[in-house]
Amino acid sequence: MYKIFLALLFTLSLNAEIVDGVAAVVKDSAITLYDITTEMQTSKVEAKQALDILIRKKLEEIEAKERKLTVTSSEVYDDIKKAAAGNNMSVNEFYDAIRESNGLTSSQLKEKIKEKLLSQKLYAAIAYASMSEPSDSEIKEYYELHKDSFMHPSSFTATVYVAKNQASLQSKVDNPMFYSPEIQSKEEVLQYDRISPELAALLEKTPINSFSPIVPNGKNGYMSFYIKSVKSAEETGISGVKNEISNLIMADKREQVLSDYFDRLRNNADIKIIRMP
Repeated sequence: MYKIFLALLFTLSLNAEIVDGVAAVVKDSAITLYDITTEMQTSKVEAKQALDILIRKKLEEIEAKERKLTVTSSEVYDDIKKAAAGNNMSVNEFYDAIRESNGLTSSQLKEKIKEKLLSQKLYAAIAYASMSEPSDSEIKEYYELHKDSFMHPSSFTATVYVAKNQASLQSKVDNPMFYSPEIQSKEEVLQYDRISPELAALLEKTPINSFSPIVPNGKNGYMSFYIKSVKSAEETGISGVKNEISNLIMADKREQVLSDYFDRLRNNADIKIIRMP
């Protein structure tokens, strides 16, 4: 009898710990106190905002499942390859960079990218059907309201130097008169809205008639950009940033559609808030 009582007491205690760990339930899917504190640390927000983020994520997961949306491993790998190429890195170099900067393993990175791609598919299914491309008048109005945001260059004219050996390329950077047959070069005009944000930031920081820092080229080699001239967005006016503005307007429209959709979904969903951290 004593043993039975102890076993029962242990079971009740264990169940109490499990229940105590649940902060909210979204359509029978639990959000724990641990989930909230983790989200608070990751997103640097207060508990209520963290819970709102997690409820939105749960609703997205449920909605994606109901719509039978999936992401394949090849889609994940293709996205990683694209991100690596955009940063002029090989896939392995990209994995190493993510591990050093964010502490994520390759498996954790793949899981996060899978979540991102699944969200994109869900967003497309929900939002794009009710969205239209911005008109010229919308683009012009947006440009006039946010002119200061488009003071970045529209393009960079540069000589791109590429070499397999980083030391040889460094010699060229240190002494422009240095010559080595293994260093290849070509003239390029790099449009701001067609290069990665990381590369754009690198080129913006490089003075005219100077070499950029050496970076991997994604092909087991290295490259440096010698900036010859920079064309400002002001010189081309709205035409130089039209694509960028169009993308920004579409992003705003999409977020508004999604926000309205998930607000309605949340209002109609079975959500129970039990406790907060």
